[in-house]
Amino acid sequence: MKAERWEGVYSFEDSPFLMEILTELRDERTGPIAFRKGLVKLGRYMAYELTKTMETERVPVKTPLEETEGVIVRDRRNVVIITVLRAAIPLMEGLIKVLDHARVGIVSASRGKAPKFEIEMNYVKIPEIRPEDTVIVADPMIATGSTLIKVLDEVKRYGKPKRLIVVGVLAAPEGIERIKSRHPEVEVFVAKVDRELNDKGYILPGLGDAGDRAFGAPVKLQ
Repeated sequence: MKAERWEGVYSFEDSPFLMEILTELRDERTGPIAFRKGLVKLGRYMAYELTKTMETERVPVKTPLEETEGVIVRDRRNVVIITVLRAAIPLMEGLIKVLDHARVGIVSASRGKAPKFEIEMNYVKIPEIRPEDTVIVADPMIATGSTLIKVLDEVKRYGKPKRLIVVGVLAAPEGIERIKSRHPEVEVFVAKVDRELNDKGYILPGLGDAGDRAFGAPVKLQ
């Protein structure tokens, strides 16, 4: 579904299957194993849908009986997936099951506490980005947009791709507004656009901290 409020923003609210997966992810009773599996499923099926927007080519193919015409997804051969640690690891796993030619970059970016939400980025490994590439930045939660803006700023230093896409599970309107104001050409694909942010920068109704729910809350040493 194309969002009415923004250009180049799409959700999958018209997919009952993806909404069922999202419902399980939202449920506070869903444990880490099921949560990770849900993120993998979402990544895989969102990647299927993404291929519908990619450039294709008709090619001849010879079956055991005769020659016919087939289709290849040309853009699927030129994909870079940028994984924002740590919550995006299962989402990336799902994406790469479909986009199996993808080169993968890793970015560690963490958001500080409200109200400043300062972003710390201390690990960046991004492959060369070519003009024919579709770059997909995977981050489950698009909340304030601060993390993704900094990641997108960094990604652009490595080259100018054919398409620059953000793939997430949930987005807050505030986060989309900020991303589109800074990077208007970026396309955004999410399972659902949620209602709003709370004063701590969490998406409502949301699903909590995706990293903690997927991998467990980290120990904070004194």
